[in-house]
Amino acid sequence: MVGDAEALRGLLKGIDGASYGAYKRLAGTWEMGGFSLGVDRVQGDPFAAPSAVRVRRPIALSGLEDPDTLCASEDWLLRRANLALEAVQSRRGSGRSGELSLYAPGPEILERSALRLVDGHLELRLRIGLPARGRRILGQQAWGLVDQDLRALCAALEPGPGLLVHVESVRRQRALRRALEPAGLVAFVADGSVLPRESGVGSGPLLDAVPWQGPDTLSCVLETPLGHVRGTGIPKGITVIVGGGFHGKSTVLQALARGHLDHVPGDGREGVVALPQTVKIRAEDGRCVHGVDISSLLRGLPGGRSTRPFSTQDASGSTSQAASLVESVQAGARVLLMDEDTCATNLMVRDARMRALVPESREPITPLVERVVQMRDAWELSMVFVIGGIGDYLGVADTVLSMEDYRPVDRSLQAQALGIVVSESPEGLVEPLARVLAGGLAPGRIKVRDERRVQLGDTVLELGGLEQIRDGAHAFSIARALVLCEQLLVERGPMDSLALVGELMAILSARGLEVLSPQDYPAGDLVQLRPHEVMAAIDRLRTLKLSEL
Repeated sequence: MVGDAEALRGLLKGIDGASYGAYKRLAGTWEMGGFSLGVDRVQGDPFAAPSAVRVRRPIALSGLEDPDTLCASEDWLLRRANLALEAVQSRRGSGRSGELSLYAPGPEILERSALRLVDGHLELRLRIGLPARGRRILGQQAWGLVDQDLRALCAALEPGPGLLVHVESVRRQRALRRALEPAGLVAFVADGSVLPRESGVGSGPLLDAVPWQGPDTLSCVLETPLGHVRGTGIPKGITVIVGGGFHGKSTVLQALARGHLDHVPGDGREGVVALPQTVKIRAEDGRCVHGVDISSLLRGLPGGRSTRPFSTQDASGSTSQAASLVESVQAGARVLLMDEDTCATNLMVRDARMRALVPESREPITPLVERVVQMRDAWELSMVFVIGGIGDYLGVADTVLSMEDYRPVDRSLQAQALGIVVSESPEGLVEPLARVLAGGLAPGRIKVRDERRVQLGDTVLELGGLEQIRDGAHAFSIARALVLCEQLLVERGPMDSLALVGELMAILSARGLEVLSPQDYPAGDLVQLRPHEVMAAIDRLRTLKLSEL
């Protein structure tokens, strides 16, 4: 249906007191004067998931042809919409009546489907609980929700003085990220950055945190169109972050793990950038592994079991971490982040006493410390380790950064003076085998519990080991990407895993996030994806089917 404000008011008056199903007549587009309301889906019950609607209004903004400006502007307006939503939110009946909900972003800035700027218009995608008492329609309350609450929300979505600051911050961060490679860096932390968070679950900066002030030996200046920025450069190669407990080692790694994303002004980490292909890995006891060649790190398993390739439905800490490392490299990772606290010790190192007790012939694991230099050189792979108790890594480090009372100190020369020698494995690296996917990527209806777990039919996809997944919307977007990948396999037959995910990313680039929407209208809870997390989710699907080359 298409109508105007008076037609909508008359319709709501006419169905006032009727059974809830009469709300179905709202589906369509309504021109409200100043904005339009699109009702895409009407809930069947006042206690069910709220109805999906879109509000669209004209907006005058310039510079949106620049992707950086467009993304920053959409993000700023979405945050403004969430603030306005708090002001207009009201109860209008029983159950979820009157509820207005909108995707609420964290401190990261990235492309999202909740708010779009297209052709001189702003479109906001949200959910509303259509008012009722019991299961009887409250028509007057519904009209108030549209003509008062939604109208006030639309009126609040005007450019403001903070928009320019937001846009310039994003442009600066992206310029810093683009400057990394020419400078021989994999990451950069601007002086004055605040890395610690307010709590273990909070995302805001710790108010009394020590600001970052890097050592002179690693200091550099990166140029951007908005001025130069001084800070600490993390060079390509092997970087080891050391220090006593609770001095900020893991905090640095956590900030670097978000360095591929832009952050809002005032977050404290808007001066922390990393290459887009930065991936954090860890051990994940119990995860499944499908046909991954881990023979560079594990071979000669008891019983003659091969690790070229290796499959299991219940990986140990060492096999899971080895698989994650190889999978990440195959997916295009150029920087790997690892924290000793969440790694498998027996994969990381084996000391002299253990070597004396357990002979090499009976140990299938080649410790990572014996491979990292080969991986750096042969795979052009950089690695950043947080190490608290494994001194062997000082012998392979190109850069050693010590965190002392939350202040970074360059200890590279002191580490080299220790003369720690780490022997490389006598057998060279093995190039991982390619994998061809045949199906099993979308085994059933999607239900997202949180960023750690997704229900796919009868299958649970465990994502807790993928620490760079930010929230439930990110997990939902990944799950929807798996559905699209499955469709590609059905249409084209088995595909190499990299080619499949590459095709997915090309489709998203050409058609936008909305192509992942589960219905025939654009979903408002989709977020930008990286191939790394999509590929990692595929690797953790217990229903995944491989095909022979």
